[in-house]
Amino acid sequence: MSMTVALPTIHEHEPLAHYVAWRIGGPARFFATATTADELRDLVLWGREQELPLFVLGGGSNILVSDAGFPGLVIRNRAHHHTLERRGDDVRLRIEAGAPMAGTSRQMAAQGLTGLVWSEGLPGTVGGAIYGNAGCYGGDMAGILHSATVLLPDGTTAEWSVGQFEYGYRTSVLKAHAAAPTAIVLAAELTLYRDDPVKLGAEIAVIAAARKAKTPSGSSCGSSFKNPPGDSAGRLLEVAGLKGTQIGGAQVSSKHANYIVNLGGATAGDVLRLTDLMRERVVQRLGTELELEVQIVGASA
Repeated sequence: MSMTVALPTIHEHEPLAHYVAWRIGGPARFFATATTADELRDLVLWGREQELPLFVLGGGSNILVSDAGFPGLVIRNRAHHHTLERRGDDVRLRIEAGAPMAGTSRQMAAQGLTGLVWSEGLPGTVGGAIYGNAGCYGGDMAGILHSATVLLPDGTTAEWSVGQFEYGYRTSVLKAHAAAPTAIVLAAELTLYRDDPVKLGAEIAVIAAARKAKTPSGSSCGSSFKNPPGDSAGRLLEVAGLKGTQIGGAQVSSKHANYIVNLGGATAGDVLRLTDLMRERVVQRLGTELELEVQIVGASA
């Protein structure tokens, strides 16, 4: 059964496991795909009119969907239009929030624009990266974001400066208030700089090789825990002897201890029990409390 609102089609009881990196999760009560920022706005407004819980889904990394699914409207954001404008010595990339980070990084580097090279291979979308202040290899979103167009709870849009996101390590004001979203990112303006495309291509190749060397094969959402100050969650988990530990279909990767791999048929419950065990073991053996980086989505898992 399906119904239409504006341009996108809204489906009922859509399984979410197909759309997330872990391949885990129950169905969404309602599900739709937005291909433009306007469609995303219209779907959000429709969901609010229906008084439904809302979740905007990007690339599906760094999230764990409950086995019970999501009781409201899930909007898969695939809006990716972009424009470039020269601003003195720099270039402003205006891009919709559903654009893929890794693909955008490669596209800009090929045009001789730097600023996004660090995000080569990064799963997820521009909007998700802004939401969680994604970062790696010496860069993060806080360092390149100039401003973003956001949809506010009252249905109006506003331009937020980078300061209004209150960025911290892998967090923002949006992520800190995930239970009651203060705004939804529709599009962003990023600051890029001119550079040699051959040099940028070489830098991307180095990062791609490094990422491939440490990333386990199989279905995984990325890092499970945030790195504590001055240390690495992966190192702590490895020292605590957690590599290869398995609960149900979920296993701590033998390649990188901060990754949990779905061996096939893993449930959200398996993952949560495993993360609890990982956290407890590190506290017991090393005295460090790890903070989950993964966002839990939906009803109690």
